[in-house]
Amino acid sequence: MKKIILLSLLLVSIKPLIAQFSVRLVVTGVATKKDDDIYISGTFNNWNPKDANYKLKPFAGGRKSIILKDVAAGNYAFKFTRGSFDKVECMADGRDISDRVLDVSADISMDITIAGWKDDYPERPKRYSASPQVKIMDTAFSMPQLNRKRRIWVYLPKGYATSMKTYPVLYMQDGQNLFNDQTAASGEWGVDECLDTLQKRINQECIVVGIDNGGDKRLNEYCPYDFSTKGGFTTPDQKGEGKEYVDFLVNNLKPFIDAKYRTKKGREYTFIAGSSMGALISEYAILKYPDVFGAAGIFSPSFWIAPAIYTEAENAVAKELPRFYFYAGGKESGTMISDVEKMYDVCSKKRRYEVARLLNPIGEHKEKFWQQSFPQFYIWLMTKE
Repeated sequence: MKKIILLSLLLVSIKPLIAQFSVRLVVTGVATKKDDDIYISGTFNNWNPKDANYKLKPFAGGRKSIILKDVAAGNYAFKFTRGSFDKVECMADGRDISDRVLDVSADISMDITIAGWKDDYPERPKRYSASPQVKIMDTAFSMPQLNRKRRIWVYLPKGYATSMKTYPVLYMQDGQNLFNDQTAASGEWGVDECLDTLQKRINQECIVVGIDNGGDKRLNEYCPYDFSTKGGFTTPDQKGEGKEYVDFLVNNLKPFIDAKYRTKKGREYTFIAGSSMGALISEYAILKYPDVFGAAGIFSPSFWIAPAIYTEAENAVAKELPRFYFYAGGKESGTMISDVEKMYDVCSKKRRYEVARLLNPIGEHKEKFWQQSFPQFYIWLMTKE
């Protein structure tokens, strides 16, 4: 009996710490395409634009609504789509709107009007903006661990063709978003232009390898554990393929790059980076292979979907000195800053880890802000004393 009473007391004492609320959103009016399905996409489902769990349902009076249950307190960014980001909501004149924000501290009911859809305002074709230093190494590079193929981009420093120097290599996720506005869904990082400028200034050059994400397999490939899109504490409904993806980087892509280009092959010259889910898999990669990757850039990581990554970090053992650079924005999800601070603390306690962080109070979960923070990361990466 004493055990039962003690357990009850513990449950009562824990409950206020994990308070959850109900959020009811009602779309009362839509400018056009009123009969199309509408989805909510945001930080709570990793910005999936066509998530069946977040599809609005018909409501009285021709309206559509959705109820988000068991939402933890915090700030959440979101927008409405009709199934893809080329069909995202916009202003009545076609201009982009800022992310909508939910400040959840109690049950909420909110009426919303959608003024327009982006596909009603076709834009000019995006330009090919990659610099001459960027080449597509392969449009269908084999990934035997996953039985898939992938496009691979390579940025070579300006002096590569006229020198016999060897170079460090930075492997980056979401390759289609790094160099070329034409292939970037929401704007590019501008890595090539940034490096053209920085490498002159700090006299530190680097090869960058961009690996395209897997499209509808992106979440699976970038998550090392089975997961649920509702969050890491619910029953997994998706298979994590991150281990296989990282094995591909280490056992197939890196050896090929080292054989084809003049690279510095050691771990102290091999780096990895990514944003959001790409940051999660970059964190996992350096934890699992500290003998391969010497440093990692972790931009706005989706740790929420894989809480086991903290245990992975706590249990990690490295003979060498791994270096971690964390970035988070204050206007991302309600837990982004705290998630990054938690991982920063875990890594900081490791005697042989070097850890740095950059917190941007106005940073949003967008390429624009990762582009702004990339130069500081690169200087940190390449000017280690």
